[in-house]
Amino acid sequence: MKALMKTTKSAKPAEVEKKWHLIDADGLVVGRVASLVANILRGKHKVTYTPHVDCGDHVIIINAEKVKFTGKKTTDKVYYRHTGHPGGIKETTPAKILAGKFPERVLEKAIERMIPRGPLGRDQMRALRVYQGAEHPHTAQDPNVLDVASMNRKNKVGA
Repeated sequence: MKALMKTTKSAKPAEVEKKWHLIDADGLVVGRVASLVANILRGKHKVTYTPHVDCGDHVIIINAEKVKFTGKKTTDKVYYRHTGHPGGIKETTPAKILAGKFPERVLEKAIERMIPRGPLGRDQMRALRVYQGAEHPHTAQDPNVLDVASMNRKNKVGA
């Protein structure tokens, strides 16, 4: 009778093995790379995925200023934020952010909005590192290079 019983294995925080992944975002579509990274940060690509445990991996994204949007989203898409004061709603477009001082925020915010809100989501977001250029200080971690452009032809603009 024991052979018929099935149990679900729940991962414990001490048992989780975290790896490092490197993604070159040059020419990649923002939403497609963001959804892939969000799944890696949550750990949904692993067999041992447990919803209430941070079992995701670390992700390094380089060339974040070279991400692309499809269609006319660079000019027509609008990001809103509020200052907290009456009438304090502000808006901006991805084109303005990408041309500004911190272009990596477009990708960071896209990923952040795909991660659940709360303490676990904040822990998972701490495993994300996004850099403007091609340089990053995490070579000692020996990250596994993920070629997102070759996974699907729609992942890269103009490919």
